[in-house]
Amino acid sequence: MGTTQPIRKEDELYSFRMYYADEKPNVRNYTLIVLGLNTALRIGDLLSLKWSSVYNFQFQSFYDHILIHEQKTVLLNATAKDALQAYFNERSPEESEYIFTKTTCHEKPLNRSQAYRIVKTAAVHTTQEDCISCHSLRKTFGYHAWKQGTPPALLMDIYNHSSYRITQH
Repeated sequence: MGTTQPIRKEDELYSFRMYYADEKPNVRNYTLIVLGLNTALRIGDLLSLKWSSVYNFQFQSFYDHILIHEQKTVLLNATAKDALQAYFNERSPEESEYIFTKTTCHEKPLNRSQAYRIVKTAAVHTTQEDCISCHSLRKTFGYHAWKQGTPPALLMDIYNHSSYRITQH
């Protein structure tokens, strides 16, 4: 078994991101991938998000930033908000519901195994890379941010890493 890899090729990344929008439509799965690619959150953090973390029910709008358990603030960019909006419209959720749940039960979050299957299925159909997992979403974010000139110190902060060596790996 190899080390988890990012999706490096732009065309494969686009196909991977759009797999659950175009080829096998599923708004929940599409939103999971888009949020993972655009926030660099760990899969456990993504799966534990509730709608009240990302959506202000009183003002009926998405937050610009979300606060996760590490006391870290994460930006929700337009792409992430658009995916969330489409999923929100489909689900009409309650504040206390988890964002990523089974279609049959909205009280419990998806488990990591199911999230892995969602990511792996899209990867098998859209990339040539074998070693794609949920962690690839984080790595892909960092890889492309690095290629676009994001300073290493900022990536360290985004990832909440204690050393540059960990971020570099």
